[in-house]
Amino acid sequence: MTAAVPLDGEAAYVEPETLGLLKRRIPGQSVMEELLDTHARSTGRGLLARVLGVHPLSSESRPWYWGALGERATGRTLASLGPEWTVLHAVPVGEKSADIDHVVIGPTGIFTINAKRHPGQNIWTAKGTFMVAGTRYPYVRNSEHEATRAGKLLSAAVRQNVVATAGIVVVGARQVTVKEKHRTVSVLSQAQLLRWITRRPVVYSPEQVALLSAAAAQPSTWRRTTPLLRDAAEIMGPFEALHQLVEQARRRRIGWLLAAPVAFLASVAGVLPSF
Repeated sequence: MTAAVPLDGEAAYVEPETLGLLKRRIPGQSVMEELLDTHARSTGRGLLARVLGVHPLSSESRPWYWGALGERATGRTLASLGPEWTVLHAVPVGEKSADIDHVVIGPTGIFTINAKRHPGQNIWTAKGTFMVAGTRYPYVRNSEHEATRAGKLLSAAVRQNVVATAGIVVVGARQVTVKEKHRTVSVLSQAQLLRWITRRPVVYSPEQVALLSAAAAQPSTWRRTTPLLRDAAEIMGPFEALHQLVEQARRRRIGWLLAAPVAFLASVAGVLPSF
């Protein structure tokens, strides 16, 4: 077994065969896996539907797809953090299918990031309330629970109390209005994310960051039973292929919408008498 020194200086051990497994996860991996599994059970499109640009995803599959896009966008932003930071994606937690979108560990603390994609929508939030175009969502409560849970699990792993800070990153919204800040959860735009993480007082030394990162990268820190972690490479190919189909269908719908007025004008011109 490989020894590691926890924050309080006592000896702790980690299993070398699981060390760092979670570092191989890619942004959105959990939701991409759900998307592909759900899509595999759906009925494919016929030739006419493909020609007309009918959306290739079922109503059941689409939320997983939008979620994957949001997490991937947030992951690209987090990739700009320097080498002193550890960023984990799609961290399986608990004994069910729950996961944490992003866990970030560095000099200024531990952060759990919840990515939410709402393109073109107006976001309003205050006092534990999070509303998208007038509809209430439980994002604040869920993010608060997520950070509390992460803090407890990491505290047990390093044998010293640590605290995780929760953030909700809104991707693609038209406007984000934070009427009043929440007590334990920050609501951010994608552009605010890096500043929110890095512009804080330094609380951990490089050695402490290394220890916390090693503990966080072990699946056993987050779940009693080690989850079956699928290879990211086997997920990325099918997801990218499906993403291309979605984009192709979108372009075809736009093409038909642009073609319709032209066809109408041409038909009108054909029946008008010439002078």
